[in-house]
Amino acid sequence: MRRSGLLSLLLALSACLPYGFAGGGLPSHVRTVAVIPFENLTAAPEIQQELADALRKQLRERLGLRDAAESRANAIVRGTIQRYETDIPVGYSATNQNQTTARRQLQIAVDIELVDQVSGKTLWQRKGLIADGQYEERGEAAGRRQAIERIVNDVIDGAQSQW
Repeated sequence: MRRSGLLSLLLALSACLPYGFAGGGLPSHVRTVAVIPFENLTAAPEIQQELADALRKQLRERLGLRDAAESRANAIVRGTIQRYETDIPVGYSATNQNQTTARRQLQIAVDIELVDQVSGKTLWQRKGLIADGQYEERGEAAGRRQAIERIVNDVIDGAQSQW
C-alpha cells in the first residue's frame, strides 16, 4: 500500500516537470530553421511566397524556432508544390431573384520535408500531401489560405511527433 502511494506521488510530481524538448518533438539542438523557397510546378506564383511566409510564422510561434539563413540554420524545410487546382465545384445555391452562387474548392499538393542539418537526418517527410480549401465564387485567396493553413498544421504536427 505504501509503495503504491509513493509511486503515485512520484508519478504526479514527474508530470509537473517540464519536457526537455526544444521545438516540440524536435531534437534539443534544433533552435533555428530556414524555410527554403519551394520549387513551384504550378501556374500560381503567389502560392510559393504565401506558403513560405505561413511556415516561417507558425514554426516561430508554435515551435519556438527562430528564422535563420540556410547556411546557419539547424534545420531546413524544403519541398515542391506539385499541383494547384482551383474551381472544383462543391455546391450551388440560388436566391429568390434566381441569382446563383457557387462554393468552390481548391487543392494544393506538395512534397515537403524537414531536415536536421546538423545530423543530416530527415526529421519529417510527406510526399503527395494534399490540402484543400473552400471558397465563395471569386474568393480563391480565402480558399488558398485555408489549404496553406492545413499544410502548415501537418508540418507542425509532424515535427511535434518526433519524440
